Amino acid sequence: MTEDQPTQDVLPVLVIGAGPVGLTAALALRSHGLPVTLLEAEPEDRVRPGSRALFVHRESLRLLGRISPGLDETLVSHGVVWPTRRTVYRGREVFARTYPARAAGAGTPGAAPPFTSLRQVETERHLLAACHRAGVRFRWGAPVRDVRSSAEGVEVHAGEGVWHGQYVIGADGARSTVRRSQDITMRGDRSVAFHVVVDIQEDEDDPMPLERVFTYEHPGLDGRSVMRVPFAGGFQLDVQCKDDDTPEDWADEEAVRRWVPRVVPAKYADRVLWVSKYHFLHLVAERFADHHRRVLLVGEASHLFPPFGARGMNSGIADSVAAAESVAKALAAPDDRVRAIDEFAVLRREAALYNSDAARTALDHLRPKRRITRLRQAAGAALSPVVPSCGEWLERAPYGPRAGAATNTSGRY
Repeated sequence: MTEDQPTQDVLPVLVIGAGPVGLTAALALRSHGLPVTLLEAEPEDRVRPGSRALFVHRESLRLLGRISPGLDETLVSHGVVWPTRRTVYRGREVFARTYPARAAGAGTPGAAPPFTSLRQVETERHLLAACHRAGVRFRWGAPVRDVRSSAEGVEVHAGEGVWHGQYVIGADGARSTVRRSQDITMRGDRSVAFHVVVDIQEDEDDPMPLERVFTYEHPGLDGRSVMRVPFAGGFQLDVQCKDDDTPEDWADEEAVRRWVPRVVPAKYADRVLWVSKYHFLHLVAERFADHHRRVLLVGEASHLFPPFGARGMNSGIADSVAAAESVAKALAAPDDRVRAIDEFAVLRREAALYNSDAARTALDHLRPKRRITRLRQAAGAALSPVVPSCGEWLERAPYGPRAGAATNTSGRY
């Protein structure tokens, strides 16, 4: 259903925000048989530019397939799984690995690949379709002004009306009104230097190899590191700018067209789709639920990570599935509801802190402040032809430590 007007009835749960995390929360709640109303500030026909979050990890695919059977397969079929990872140090390859199709999950019935790569707008499109099939009710063009919680429930002031509910799941992003309404602060820091992200449309007649390439200190970019990542229909370039770089020289669209031919064939300078810049953010909310245990925060409403490692959206998906499970428990057993909500809030905050620390470790590698780190990288590159583990270290280090299998409870993503 596409529209739900305010009512004096008390709804079991309201979801705020129709990004991938909010849509996942709505689907997860429906999988528990709960009626769901989702409020979104923007109109239904909004246009969201850029690739944004590209990767849907294997564990996220499994979670989505569990709450909406077949959704995982839909995302895989519309995305790409690049089979080759390549790492280059100052123009010389130090690591390369190509995985067979079966290892990637292709051609293996029921086997999820390690990830699928597609633009976030495409992921959202498929999530939205699944929500409609599941019977989620939407109210578009309803920006939230305030969320008031009490021991008895919540009151959401949005658009022209007021909604009443027992619980709210806030998935309204980094500038979350839901979070601010509960006086919950974000703690952490922000990098000084910025990265530039460029989406480029692929040349279908003569495409680039389907591989992810990370280059340390690219000689064509005066020693700036750059990563090329394919997605369905194109690829993304992510350039690590230096501390004294200016956006005008690197993030301006004309500037981008000047430096793109130094990284990929010149024809791609005319195929630029989107340019953006970002700073590394390490922010985690001090609490993931309000004092009354009626408001739960998920995704970027509760944490912000650097994009390396694709922790943001994937962690948000796990947050949402866990939040929906806790709300379902709380509704089923009101006398035990505080413990159910606290379980979500504690476990997912632990996961967020882990991811933030892991991202910080990656940043220390990507932007080394100590000379010894640069010397280790140079030594690893020099030794990689005879000590393959050195090349593998250079390949893995920019993503931070891995947590193993992610789950919707104790897993890190």
